[in-house]
Amino acid sequence: MTDMLANYIEIAASHAQTWGFLIIFIFMAIESSFIPFPSEVVMIPAGFLAFRGELTFGSPLPDAVTAVFFGLAGSMAGAYFNYYFALWLGRPFLHKYGKYFFLSPDTLERAEQIFRKYGDITTFVCRLLPAIRQVISVPAGLAKMKLSRFSFFTALGAGIWVVILTAIGYYLGSLSKDMSYLDLVHKGKEIIHHNYIWIFTGLAIVVAVYIPVHRMIMQSSKKNLPEEI
Repeated sequence: MTDMLANYIEIAASHAQTWGFLIIFIFMAIESSFIPFPSEVVMIPAGFLAFRGELTFGSPLPDAVTAVFFGLAGSMAGAYFNYYFALWLGRPFLHKYGKYFFLSPDTLERAEQIFRKYGDITTFVCRLLPAIRQVISVPAGLAKMKLSRFSFFTALGAGIWVVILTAIGYYLGSLSKDMSYLDLVHKGKEIIHHNYIWIFTGLAIVVAVYIPVHRMIMQSSKKNLPEEI
């Protein structure tokens, strides 16, 4: 599937000078929704094209920064779609008909279990993890997570992921300007695979710090509440 999508992205890239940022936004919105679509085939080539000056501005750094902005905007659009999709339709509907939207009952149950166990921070952590990256917005909507917190944690996780992929593409562009898009995506995924340990380590540190601090704040807030008469 990745190979086929990479070929389509290569065709779309022929219009990158004019439509590149819009293409990034649309594909990243699709990737961030419940439709299975790998972000690697979008943002890695975007970083590669940015380095070669083949996006709208024709200058590596402005193109890379703008690609990140539109990649994040697309990710947020897809995440909001999932959030409100779950919020409006509710758990019974999704568990009964979710399979028609690429959301199997097992996938939904797993995502809900993770969200119930770890809370709001999962919308950040899971944005950097394969398989559950897009789906985690659904239990957030089902749980009616506060929109401001959902937006913050989702943007933080999605932003880091988009920057990582764009930077990999940018780096590969500095190594070779004659790489095919298929090779580009595969080499980028290989770099991610070999360095995922650092992503997991960083996430573990963030969670290890966040959970006790969050509990302390919550306990402090409860203590400061006025006693009922």
